[in-house]
Amino acid sequence: MSSRPAELFPLFSGLETLDGVGPKTAKLFENLNITVPRDVLLTLPVSGVDRRIYETVQGLAYPNIVTVKASVGRHYPARSKGRPYRVELDDGTVTFYAVFFHAREDYIKKLLPTGSLRVISGKADMFDGVVQITHPDFVVPEAEAASIPELEPVYPLTHGVTQKTVAKAVASVMGMMPALAEWIDPSLLKAEEWPDWASALRQAHGPQQLSDLSPENPARRRLAYDELLAHQLTLALARNARAEGAGIASVGSEDLTGKVLGTLPYSLTGAQGRAIAEIRSDLALPVRMNRLLQGDVGAGKTLVALMAMLIVVEAGGQAVLMAPTEVLARQHMASLQAMLGPIGVEIELLTGRDGGKLREGKLDRLADGTIKILIGTHAVFQKDIVFNDLRLAVIDEQHRFGVRERMALGNKGAAVDVLVMTATPIPRSLSLAQYGDMDVSILDEKPPGRQPITTALVANTRLEEVLQRLGQAIEADQQVYWVCPLVEDSETLTLTAAEDRFARLRARFGEGVVGLVHGQMPPAQKDQAMADFVDGRSRILVATTVIEVGVDVPNATIMVIEGAENFGLAQLHQLRGRVGRGSQKSSCLLMFQPPLSKNAEKRLSLMRETEDGFRISEVDLEMRGAGDVIGVAQSGLPRFRIADLERQAGLMAIAQTDARALLMQDPTLKSPRGQAARRLLWLMGKDESIRLIRVG
Repeated sequence: MSSRPAELFPLFSGLETLDGVGPKTAKLFENLNITVPRDVLLTLPVSGVDRRIYETVQGLAYPNIVTVKASVGRHYPARSKGRPYRVELDDGTVTFYAVFFHAREDYIKKLLPTGSLRVISGKADMFDGVVQITHPDFVVPEAEAASIPELEPVYPLTHGVTQKTVAKAVASVMGMMPALAEWIDPSLLKAEEWPDWASALRQAHGPQQLSDLSPENPARRRLAYDELLAHQLTLALARNARAEGAGIASVGSEDLTGKVLGTLPYSLTGAQGRAIAEIRSDLALPVRMNRLLQGDVGAGKTLVALMAMLIVVEAGGQAVLMAPTEVLARQHMASLQAMLGPIGVEIELLTGRDGGKLREGKLDRLADGTIKILIGTHAVFQKDIVFNDLRLAVIDEQHRFGVRERMALGNKGAAVDVLVMTATPIPRSLSLAQYGDMDVSILDEKPPGRQPITTALVANTRLEEVLQRLGQAIEADQQVYWVCPLVEDSETLTLTAAEDRFARLRARFGEGVVGLVHGQMPPAQKDQAMADFVDGRSRILVATTVIEVGVDVPNATIMVIEGAENFGLAQLHQLRGRVGRGSQKSSCLLMFQPPLSKNAEKRLSLMRETEDGFRISEVDLEMRGAGDVIGVAQSGLPRFRIADLERQAGLMAIAQTDARALLMQDPTLKSPRGQAARRLLWLMGKDESIRLIRVG
């Protein structure tokens, strides 16, 4: 089935097919990310207005939304331009007024004829001790009181689109809902006591009480699950499609891996051993590996990645390791070369800076298979780079890669296995949303010998004490990171703060002792400053957050983070992980400007309490929300209309299990439930995934 089913056509027609929506309003709806009737259906109320009828307007707290039955008395037309038109009303207990500005007299007389009984609903206020409702939202005869909803749904709005316009559009689209077969597993539907799809939408758009607006309401949970299931089906189809692109079985001899492990002064952690075993069994299958290696700061991901690369080298293939920055690529090169040099495995670094004969020579050695492991930035995937037999691509810190990029990456070799490493612990719900097409290995243990890091909160009024402590550390031949504050989203001010701190520390500790690195420096200068620090020539490195990822200096024992209250939890955790990499005791000083806001205090106190990145990431998600935790622009995170990743993490896990199970039983989605699942994919706009369904 390659085209949208006919019964869904009305839901994907123009918005102008809905009551009350003309071309101009349709254009305004685009600001709400609503372009077809289906989008109206999946835009649920965000709150509700209680419009139950009161006996009287007397004795209520004002301002307030009130609905009341009243007899209509005298009309007081506006005496002059700009003055209100007032209509006297009586609810049997007290007299009050309906007030209109710039209204036509004939319209108001028709709406509120003197002597009639009307039900009026709107925002009421006290004016000179008298209640008045200005421009009531509803005025109906008593016989039509039921047309005013007891709980009126409130929708998100944009300039030029009113609640009435949205409500009318919703009512209209409800009339074109097709009858669709059930795509949810019957046992899950029963266990959760969820309504069917159409009933769930009717309930969600017609709340009867405030609890109906909660994400935990069965109708809303069901609709959220529909979105999550469609997303997980898409990821599972991508996973199956990739697995079907036959892979190459790489079975290692354990010769090279054994030699490297034999030279280590420590043994692997249990988590590292498990991860290597999972990767080894993936690589041995004639199916493409697509695995995420998720590890906390300093959990030993690089060693696991090296073992994976050596397994394919043992099997006669090549591997590539792609880092997000040149600084990190060079660091990987240095640390891996130290381990591979003694065992004679040819490893090479390729960056955008390589040119001319040097680059040509590297490319020739890569094409003839001399280079076994290539390290570089994304430059390693340019068109002119040809491998002899690329079997494995390792991507480091891969926030910047979505599912599509991962699929494109696999096209570089005949059947490249992919291992993605991230040092950012991601809450389970987000990791399933972002990496649900992958298998996951988690490193949640620290290698032996990693020192715990003492974290202290220090008010910036104690700067002199901090400087004295730094002096003692330098005398003891230790090194220090000093991270400068983020200043109001301004790179210029942040840079000024860094340069100012650099000048002050240099004046105190001397020329050559203090280095500076920031994002605006030319790459060569930045690399030189990093190299000076790594090699111990400079003792204090003043930096903006460019040192956040991956840099390894075992002799650095103190991390000072100035203006720590302005950093997010994930960033603080990453920065702290730059120290504690050697055998000496390390500390992290979180300097802040008192007084702290409640949120900042919660963040900094959590940093003091724990080094567990996974716990930190869960609290971060709770405090900031999914988009901010991963950074929406580069997250690869899907945007859901109904599902809430923070509150409905459990549903995402169920959806993944369900999607994978369905495709295992019915890979071509031909069974009755499979056909219904296809409808769901079309409904959720997952057209691309439908093309991935295997023709069976």
